[in-house]
Amino acid sequence: MAVIRVLLDTNALAEPVRPAPDPAFMKRFKANEAKLAIASVTLHEVVYGVERLSEGKRRELLREYVRDVVLKMTVVPYDAAAADWHARERARLEAKGRTLPYADGQIAAIAVIHSLTLVTANIRDFRGIAGLRVESWRD
Repeated sequence: MAVIRVLLDTNALAEPVRPAPDPAFMKRFKANEAKLAIASVTLHEVVYGVERLSEGKRRELLREYVRDVVLKMTVVPYDAAAADWHARERARLEAKGRTLPYADGQIAAIAVIHSLTLVTANIRDFRGIAGLRVESWRD
């Protein structure tokens, strides 16, 4: 079993089921499949998003993706260590005038605490977070 090295943000986890997935992203996704994980926060966001959709082909396709791909990934919890780090980093950023969306802060905390690289399409949203390694796999 490969060591988990990458934490996928919600938008990165959604890339494979977009109508036209980014080829560069998909190449890296497949090459790193055994090293991928998601945050418990991301699991919530994905399942919640799917369950809010109207019944139909798209919802069924996404339910299959969650069952066959997402739920087979390692899910890293938002635990006491992540909560402590998140609170301290949130306070530090707010003192500088920056408000980080709560879920993004939780995901960043999980990545930092577990020494994982966060893969996201929104690198800008995570800039300036202490100790966070962040990348985009898109062209």
